[in-house]
Amino acid sequence: MDTTAGMSPLMVYSTPQCMACRMTSRQLDAAGIEYRVIDVSADDPAREYVQDLGYSAAPVVVVSDDEHWSGFRPDLIACVAKARGCG
Repeated sequence: MDTTAGMSPLMVYSTPQCMACRMTSRQLDAAGIEYRVIDVSADDPAREYVQDLGYSAAPVVVVSDDEHWSGFRPDLIACVAKARGCG
């Protein structure tokens, strides 16, 4: 996984009542990874974007155009942190 391209903030597509979304944010915070949260329940274009990526459940974490995943994935967060020199 090439997580260093551009070192821009990760995008976390979330919903307000999503426990996996909260856990993902906590893990990203703990790892010191910069990210932005977008509420797909209030942002139709964002919801369409994650659906176009093939996801139907939150959270969706987008590292780059080619790197993204759905769900709480502490293993992938650790990979991103290591590649970015965080944590």
